[in-house]
Amino acid sequence: MANVVATEIKHLDINNKTCNDKTSTEEEDVVNPWNVVSKSDTGIDYDKLIKRFGSSKIDAELVEKFEKVTGHPVHHFIRRGIFFSHRDMHQILSTYEKGKPFYLYTGRGASSKAMHVGHLIPFMITKWLQDVFDVPLVIQLTDDEKFLWKDIKLEEARQLAYENAKDIIACGFDIEKTFIFSDFDFMGQCPNFYQNVIRVGKCVTFNQVKGIFGFGDSDVIGKISFPAVQAAPSFSNSFPFIFGKANIPCLIPCAIDQDPYFRMTRDVAPRLGYHKPALLHSSFFPALQGAQTKMSASDPNSSIFLTDTPKQIKNKVNKHAFSGGQATIEEHREKGGNCDVDISYQYLRFFLEDDEQLKQIEKNYTSGELLTGELKKKLIDVLQPLIASHQERRAKITDETLQAFMTPRKLKYTY
Repeated sequence: MANVVATEIKHLDINNKTCNDKTSTEEEDVVNPWNVVSKSDTGIDYDKLIKRFGSSKIDAELVEKFEKVTGHPVHHFIRRGIFFSHRDMHQILSTYEKGKPFYLYTGRGASSKAMHVGHLIPFMITKWLQDVFDVPLVIQLTDDEKFLWKDIKLEEARQLAYENAKDIIACGFDIEKTFIFSDFDFMGQCPNFYQNVIRVGKCVTFNQVKGIFGFGDSDVIGKISFPAVQAAPSFSNSFPFIFGKANIPCLIPCAIDQDPYFRMTRDVAPRLGYHKPALLHSSFFPALQGAQTKMSASDPNSSIFLTDTPKQIKNKVNKHAFSGGQATIEEHREKGGNCDVDISYQYLRFFLEDDEQLKQIEKNYTSGELLTGELKKKLIDVLQPLIASHQERRAKITDETLQAFMTPRKLKYTY
């Protein structure tokens, strides 16, 4: 098994060196945990990315199995291909069908006090998965990662994590089913977690981690060791107060740029006697200026923030949302708009749940019947109440509520 794992990681090294090579990036999209850049106005070519990363496309067979096993229609994120790729989702569904347990793991690395709407995507589907499967959830706040990668002080990284955690709680997670932890806090609270960090760290060489993540000789050693910290929550015995000594598989909903961490984790897991984590991968939420990059918390005009007022939302959409429409009304009526590049339409794919209404909007905009300004208004009408509702829930999250979610404790499940 050790030789097989080493071979698989070596294969990852080769793939990622190709992805990070300067000559290849002239032709390929750049996708890694810290940088996403598309070469096309329509955004990342996800079919190519599936081949490059070696994951599996979410197809009709998986959707059918999902609905059969759970008795629920799939989330519109899955139905519309927003979550488009997976690793071992069939196995998770079979585990559930047999009445065996699994758990959810996702995370957030806070780089700003306020989250933007793109940050909601993994938490929205995680909340839905938790409700559908009735399973425990652990949420990792990688404040250590942000301290290592960003020019911020340690205490600031911790405070940003706490502020973002309140936004995460406001998504509606059940405190009896959910544990949220900061790496800075939790590492000293739970020896089991740190032991798994070290177990992973012993299985991956310096050359391998350089190949997987593209680290260079000038990177600080904290960056090089961090991937083991993000791997550890994939293993249930990292949380003995929840799972005891049980060895339970986990499912990780995340954006596709986080996949390198878990390719590494999946290669190491068999050597440690653990289950390989399963994954659901989402596409990227585009910036207001277009789909070539994902939204940035550092550029206020690239994002709709969860703290924005109705007026700010309206102004940002009207002024900055890239249009797929034509130069004049007459030309637009004649030729129609391009939904593939129009940001207002793309945002509606995420946040407008009504399939028939979305289909009609696409038809009307493509035919030229619906103008760009009218399309933007439809988006504004969806975003304003969505964010206002989130702000109302967020205002009710006290420091005591946050502390309760972040206290290591037994959840409602017994193993």
